[in-house]
Amino acid sequence: MAMSAGPSDDGAPMSDINTTPLVDVMLVLLIIFLITVPVVIQTVPVEIPKVAFEPTTTKPENVSLSIKGGPGGTCDVYWGLTKVNSQELLDRAVVKLKAEIDKQGGVNAPGLELPEAHIRGDINTPYRCIGGAVFTMQRAGFSRVGFISNPPPGYTSARL
Repeated sequence: MAMSAGPSDDGAPMSDINTTPLVDVMLVLLIIFLITVPVVIQTVPVEIPKVAFEPTTTKPENVSLSIKGGPGGTCDVYWGLTKVNSQELLDRAVVKLKAEIDKQGGVNAPGLELPEAHIRGDINTPYRCIGGAVFTMQRAGFSRVGFISNPPPGYTSARL
């Protein structure tokens, strides 16, 4: 690269670009990125649970709900094989929970095992239908509400 030292002989203005400030800015940006990238990449060490498909043990005291979308955007909820509406679901759940608690000796009984609610939702069911059933069961007092699903084809169950 040539450098001119003084005015040119022909009197024309100099048209060369001074690249020194550009190189200075690029080097400063490079140093900033080299310093900040390791700070951004650092993460908090978290141990993520390893989950495998576990077959559920069905107890007679557990409640089995099936939910699917009905015509016109309605929700069809089935307690076992009986179709129920939202109020009937709440009433049946409260009665079931009270009966189970009384059967085991009351609220303060040692080793009290509350029943669970198992929900099977159709794949095309709107979320509001399943969410409404979960909310209703929790409102009735069920502390354990789970979902029943099918494992992917070819999946074998293995304990981790």
